[in-house]
Amino acid sequence: MAELTLSLEERIRSAIRDVPDFPKPGILFKDLTPLIADAGLLRDTIARLAEPYRDARIDRIAAVEARGFIFGAPLAVALGAGFLPVRKPGKLPYRTERVDYALEYGTDALEAHLDGVVAGERVALVDDLLATGGTANGALQLIRRLGGEVVGVSFVVELAFLGGRHRLEAPVHSLVSYGD
Repeated sequence: MAELTLSLEERIRSAIRDVPDFPKPGILFKDLTPLIADAGLLRDTIARLAEPYRDARIDRIAAVEARGFIFGAPLAVALGAGFLPVRKPGKLPYRTERVDYALEYGTDALEAHLDGVVAGERVALVDDLLATGGTANGALQLIRRLGGEVVGVSFVVELAFLGGRHRLEAPVHSLVSYGD
């Protein structure tokens, strides 16, 4: 009998752990920790995240702390690009640019170093999960304010039923989608 070979999407889905009521009641958290614990699956995930950008001449990969860093730094290495950490206010040691952005209920802010992007550089944003798109949209605003040309946005997981991709003014790539 031939061995059943799972697609990468199936392997990712099977590695994601659902955690009910985290971080608050009513939320079903998609925990990617088992995915990143599997060296082969992590390697294959990074390779797939790189595919849309192989011929795109990416200068920088931007990623939002903290889980975005897990995928962003190795993606930058895979593409031969620099890495731009996008962080919550007060976490970066040098002069920063800040963007305040709207969330479903309230506001938040992100910062990046003023010299984190050279004007005209081609930047792709990566994060672990796309939900409503508020944080990703804030990061895109910040990248553009720094002078970056956004080439695309990539996520390992997309919660399509929340409509986040429609808030982002850039091509969106996701490896696994729930509720589409």
